Amino acid sequence: MHVVHDGPRQGPPLLLIHGSGASGGFWGPVVPALARRHHVIRVDLPGCGQSPPAASYDVPAQAGQMAALLDGLGLPPVVAVGHSSGGYAATALAEHRPDLVRSLALISSGPSLDALLPQPVLLRALMAPPLGPLLWPRRSDATIRRGISATCARPVDVPDDVVADMRSISYPALRTLLRRNTAYITERSVPERLATLDVPVLVIFGAADPRWEPSSAHRYDAVPNARVELLPGVGHVPMFEEPEATGTLLLGFAATGVDTPPVTP
Repeated sequence: MHVVHDGPRQGPPLLLIHGSGASGGFWGPVVPALARRHHVIRVDLPGCGQSPPAASYDVPAQAGQMAALLDGLGLPPVVAVGHSSGGYAATALAEHRPDLVRSLALISSGPSLDALLPQPVLLRALMAPPLGPLLWPRRSDATIRRGISATCARPVDVPDDVVADMRSISYPALRTLLRRNTAYITERSVPERLATLDVPVLVIFGAADPRWEPSSAHRYDAVPNARVELLPGVGHVPMFEEPEATGTLLLGFAATGVDTPPVTP
């Protein structure tokens, strides 16, 4: 996998995992704040960004690749942070290698398939047959930016490197990723999976998320050692829409875990 390191190598490790079809570049707005205290590790999951395709896009297989990465780096247990379906990969990592994960933060990670909202028209056209296979390879930079903005509740600036990374994933790889993510949360919901893990959990959700029903974030309330934070007026990509508040929540959680009062952004 393509990996980017930021911050002091001796700092507490923070692993950042992006969502379907995205890349480590999506974390760019929050990295400067996080890297002041932490060794920040950003990955491009297989087939995404600058990472080559993989034989399997199953969520446990993605977790296995991250486990191999962390084993190779010889790091202490990490705070694993996942955005959207990256939260599923983070959860699977904690399921299969609990020795590698100190705590979990999930950002805009839908708890189960029934919480998925009708998707914006542009995304449906780009990501599903019959138009998807025709439109996907012909996307312009402006179309990619509009697709990302369609998941946000506020105007956002999408950096050029993120647009380039989004262009790199093939349509078949994206469709396979989406199917594998759906299979993972259909087999067992994310709260059900987390309830079996003895790990602190922070859940961050935009209160205006257009992809997942925002109220579904409270399904995570049933998870022991979990805390839910809703960001008012924020959509599916808090790192772009509210980077300061997102970074503050992550830093507070990484420093103290879940057993302290919430940090108000």
